[in-house]
Amino acid sequence: MEFPAVSVRAILPALIVLGTAGVVLVLDLLPLRGKGHLPALSLAGIVLALLSTTWLGGEESQAFHGMIVLDGYALFLQLVICYAAGLVVLLSTDYLRGRGLESGEYYALVLFATVGMMLMTSAADLIIVFLSLELMSLSLYVLAGYFRARLTSGEASMKYFLLGAFASSFFLYGIALVYGSTGTTNLDRIGAATGHDSLLMIGFALLLVGFGFKTSAVPFHMWAPDVYEGAPTSVTVLVATGSKTAAFAALIRVLLIAFRGVQLDWTLLLWALAVATMTVGNVVAIAQSNLKRMLAYSAVAHAGYMLVGLTAGGVLGVGAVLFYLLVYTFTTAGAFGVLLLLERAAGEGVSLADYAGLARRHGILALVLSLFLLSLVGIPPLGGFVGKFYLFGAAVRAGYVGLAVIGVLNSAVASYYYLRLIVYMYMREPAEAAPAPAASFAGGLALAVALAGVIVLGVMPAPFIDLAQAAVTPLLR
Repeated sequence: MEFPAVSVRAILPALIVLGTAGVVLVLDLLPLRGKGHLPALSLAGIVLALLSTTWLGGEESQAFHGMIVLDGYALFLQLVICYAAGLVVLLSTDYLRGRGLESGEYYALVLFATVGMMLMTSAADLIIVFLSLELMSLSLYVLAGYFRARLTSGEASMKYFLLGAFASSFFLYGIALVYGSTGTTNLDRIGAATGHDSLLMIGFALLLVGFGFKTSAVPFHMWAPDVYEGAPTSVTVLVATGSKTAAFAALIRVLLIAFRGVQLDWTLLLWALAVATMTVGNVVAIAQSNLKRMLAYSAVAHAGYMLVGLTAGGVLGVGAVLFYLLVYTFTTAGAFGVLLLLERAAGEGVSLADYAGLARRHGILALVLSLFLLSLVGIPPLGGFVGKFYLFGAAVRAGYVGLAVIGVLNSAVASYYYLRLIVYMYMREPAEAAPAPAASFAGGLALAVALAGVIVLGVMPAPFIDLAQAAVTPLLR
């Protein structure tokens, strides 16, 4: 019996992370003193995968009869996902150790979720999209309930699982309808067969429901605030950054390749989704006093900003989405990282009142959090400003001036709840039971890396936006 030849190069970064997860599980079973080697090993595997993506840069290869494609687009987004996973491991190290919950299963699940995310960026077949989506999702469902002694953590895991399973069923049914209409699940072949067949359009709508859930786009966003609040903060970082990046990666490839023949139809639909997602996310965030819920609705709004670039389309619009995903990963990981360091053992210390007078007690943390918040607002010279500039600029050039205006107005609305937190930190009297930061070298290193990324992307964005635009150019042929 002959086995089909498989190009290892096409799946090398994912294989490295998968192999690292296996080694972590094996070492966790050995009677070694302490668990400090597990996060170090996990981080080493992620860094090695990051280096392999850089080494493979500029090469294109396929595996499993073209079902997995490693191209510039996949490599760029795998870099983003590796950055997100690395920051999560750094933030988790002392966070879990201080609570006595450090274990190999946690880091293995983080790595398994990372493998699913990386495969989603390379998926050239709807079957691979679904399988990698489930690998990522099942890992995240378990991680969301990792704090088993907390009712909020169990609630977050259950809600995430039930709503995620519901969305996955929509997605799977959509794949079945698309296959019934075109006779294939390969993205290129679907694109060649695309017409205005009603069965195909219904299948596309169901696929969009599944993607809408993973990107937390309105009206499929209701899981986000509860999961962000109840899950361990380190897991929230992974859900907010890596999961969203993987979902947008698969969505963009499916839209630009499989459904390029009906672009006018999905462009109008994305226009409406972008407006609803931006507006609902920002308006509801104003009413939040819990900072994790506030950042959850902020994440919903930022998904809307990225939908603006996707609506604009072309090299400028889609390239801007990729660049924004990179900026968003560093900014969001940094903001949640500060919350993680200030979170008390019982999960408290994440309310707005707890941050009153933070600048007087912990000036460096207040300054770092302020910079991340200003980047989320879109204040120059930080990366968030450049990202929004490219997104809205692409919308204007594509003729969607009204959409760009709505995006700018939403950014102005968002500045209220971001700046409100800064006002609390610098202009309010400190609370009596204010949270004290946990001493964490790994956490401090994660914040330093995230802050450096935000500043570099704001000051020198040209090489990165050029790389992002070069990555999406082959998809638009």
